[in-house]
Amino acid sequence: MITTSRRYLLRPSVAVALVSIAVGGLVVVAQRGVPPRTATDDGFTDTPMLPGQPWRVHDPSRPNPPVVTPGATPGAAPSDAIVLFDGTDLSQWAQRGTGANAGQLLEPKWPVRDGYFETGAGSGSLHSRASFGDVQLHVEWAAPTVVAGNSQGRGNSGIYLMSLYEIQVLDSFENRSYADGQAGSIYGQWPPLANVARKPGEWQAYDIIFEAPIFENGKLVTPAYQTVFWNGVIVHNRKEVMGATVYRKVATYAKHEAQRPLMLQDHNDPVRYRNIWVRPLRQYDQAVPK
Repeated sequence: MITTSRRYLLRPSVAVALVSIAVGGLVVVAQRGVPPRTATDDGFTDTPMLPGQPWRVHDPSRPNPPVVTPGATPGAAPSDAIVLFDGTDLSQWAQRGTGANAGQLLEPKWPVRDGYFETGAGSGSLHSRASFGDVQLHVEWAAPTVVAGNSQGRGNSGIYLMSLYEIQVLDSFENRSYADGQAGSIYGQWPPLANVARKPGEWQAYDIIFEAPIFENGKLVTPAYQTVFWNGVIVHNRKEVMGATVYRKVATYAKHEAQRPLMLQDHNDPVRYRNIWVRPLRQYDQAVPK
């Protein structure tokens, strides 16, 4: 059954008609007529100043944020993302040469298959050709379906922000290991707040907010911070990073560039990756380029 009703909302000098249409219990409201804009629609110039900011409350001159179109499906890249792997090729990645090829960027040897790529076990880690600082990073990964090994020997890889600060990749489904080396850990420093592992072979997702460290005159003034969602569950809430990832030692910082490549670790396990994208983070109140 379809029923309709009409009511009016009064705004300054305007009556706006709203028509409610009930279709099988679902109410859909359609607005007829849009009122003209007024000066206060854009803000106010007689409000208090915000503490520590050059803006008034509801300041009309404050820059509006850029418009970003979200991905069509959960996990899909938004319109302003840099897509690092779309299922087709590794053109955004390289491997670093060794021996006679030291210092060179080489074409990746990791195989691409059916919309994903897999670690080329023993061939070396993968580095993004572009460099980044503060970012939002989305990565999907899957450990091998066939379980072989235990602890750190099951589906081991890692996502290194700035090629230095690792979020661990590991098959942690019913696989006991040291807490700060489990999947989702800030490796060697902080365990995840929860173990959100899916079964071996199932796709998993990390959404990482990374704030790069800041150095001045060669000294650390602000450490790095990591916020991590694993399969939709927060496992690090703006956690301070102690320093660059190391094994069996206490992490420390050493001055480095403001932007560096991302790295996917080759740990000799056949881990799969897909749907990788990154958004460099803007600062508040940045004007949108025209």
